[in-house]
Amino acid sequence: MDPLDEPTKLIGAIDQGTSSSKFLLFDPTDGRVVASHQIDLHHKCPHEGWFEQDPGDIIGSVQNCIIEVLGKEGISKEIVKTIGITNQRETTILWDKTTGRPLGPAIVWCDSRTADLAEQYIQKTKSKSINDLQLKCGLPIHPYFSALKIRWLIDNVELVKEALEDGRLAFGTVDTWLIWNFTEVHVTDVTNASRTMLMNIKTLEWDDELLEFFDIPKCILPDIKSSSEVYGEILGGELRGVTISGCLGDQSAALVGQGCFAKGQAKNTYGTGCFMLYNTGLQPSFSEHGLLTTVGYQLGPGQSPVYALEGSIAQAGDIVRWVRDNLNFIKDSSDIEKLANEVQDTGGVYFVPAFSGLYAPHWASDARGMIIGLTAYSDKRHIARAVLEAVCFMTREILEAMTQDAGIHLASLQVDGGMTANNLLMQLQADLLGITVIRPQMKESTALGAAMAAGLAVDAWNIHVLNNRISDNFKPSVLSDDRDARYARWKRAIPRSIGWASDSDASSPSNSPPMVRRGVYLGGALSIGFVLGIGLISLWRKFK
Repeated sequence: MDPLDEPTKLIGAIDQGTSSSKFLLFDPTDGRVVASHQIDLHHKCPHEGWFEQDPGDIIGSVQNCIIEVLGKEGISKEIVKTIGITNQRETTILWDKTTGRPLGPAIVWCDSRTADLAEQYIQKTKSKSINDLQLKCGLPIHPYFSALKIRWLIDNVELVKEALEDGRLAFGTVDTWLIWNFTEVHVTDVTNASRTMLMNIKTLEWDDELLEFFDIPKCILPDIKSSSEVYGEILGGELRGVTISGCLGDQSAALVGQGCFAKGQAKNTYGTGCFMLYNTGLQPSFSEHGLLTTVGYQLGPGQSPVYALEGSIAQAGDIVRWVRDNLNFIKDSSDIEKLANEVQDTGGVYFVPAFSGLYAPHWASDARGMIIGLTAYSDKRHIARAVLEAVCFMTREILEAMTQDAGIHLASLQVDGGMTANNLLMQLQADLLGITVIRPQMKESTALGAAMAAGLAVDAWNIHVLNNRISDNFKPSVLSDDRDARYARWKRAIPRSIGWASDSDASSPSNSPPMVRRGVYLGGALSIGFVLGIGLISLWRKFK
């Protein structure tokens, strides 16, 4: 009997992101969300560049979401077939495997405290290059990834050192932390493991040479599994006895949820950061233009892995929260669309959102954020619009790198994530890319991908349910000369932001990839600081 002919059971998905945790139940026959609950997640920034979360808050928020969903009318554990997990990647948690207690904060993916440590490891390589390990792990040596975060915790947290000496230490990214707390099984999947700098991108196993290079013991690492198989049963709580059978890092989950199963398909997710993935098929493709090689998904232990090129942008939705919380220009994040729509352009204002450095394609940890082009005419509406345009410019930069690496020329771009609810942002993106932007009306693509992986593992999902999804299309509405001129002017701001956090002249650092010009113009930087100061004083006088 076809499982889909039986009374429909729902597929659950835990979507644990940087800003919130969600639990959703999907109908596998049509991909529809039946019930969901979301809880915001807080973070701490105890020092400049540090970004921490409480591991207890992460698991607690997920558990509370499950309680809320199962408390809804007509929803019970009995109708849940299995669940999948999708998660913020690279975020690093160490805990005591005898007690299950975390031994320090979760160091979040965008934390940059290991910038100096990264430079030390770059100097250890044969080529003294940020890309020296690329052919092994697909990644540059950078604070973004988990290996340096593990190393920092071992070197700096006494409880971690003691647990390591006693053989009690366990490491995991957020997926592993969640699965451990629900099942006491210590596993991760290939997509999350591919973000650590410790997995061999070709063998899909922990690599002894990489472990030796970073001096990280294999005994603390989880077992690597495919993205779609039964990992274990939940041991307690509202879902006791239900299996966990799907696991994908959030961007890989969005790739699956968007149905990008063919080589050459791409999606862009607008969340706390912004991430574009391009399906490169069954063989890893290594970038010469600042992109990452990652595992897109592996839908079963007997299935071949599918690889992707990825462009990662550190700040996207995070910038809007900064405008809301730090500048107090808006009350709610959604208000930025109305504010930015009050002007027809940015009035010559440009914004480089390098709050924790620049990720792809620059990989400049010493870059810092910058607003440039302020005049007495500028006001908060122009800055708000410049914030939205910055996300679009960075996406164009990533797409150009993908075009150079893979020879692709996309006719359209599939998008998802919380920021895509902003119609102005979507139109600006289409205008500045010069291609159609396609936004599915079902906005939970990331959670959908996790549910699909889980359902496929237990023969409870029809992969073809994606074929009839309804989408909103945004088509370019500006001339090519206009979009190119605006983009070229924004590009002029990039080198001015790079090197700002460096103690020395970064005009020719040894860790720069060859395709990145790391020019730092001290006089220009001072001028920018002066103009920014005068501009902010003017804004303060106008809006106080």
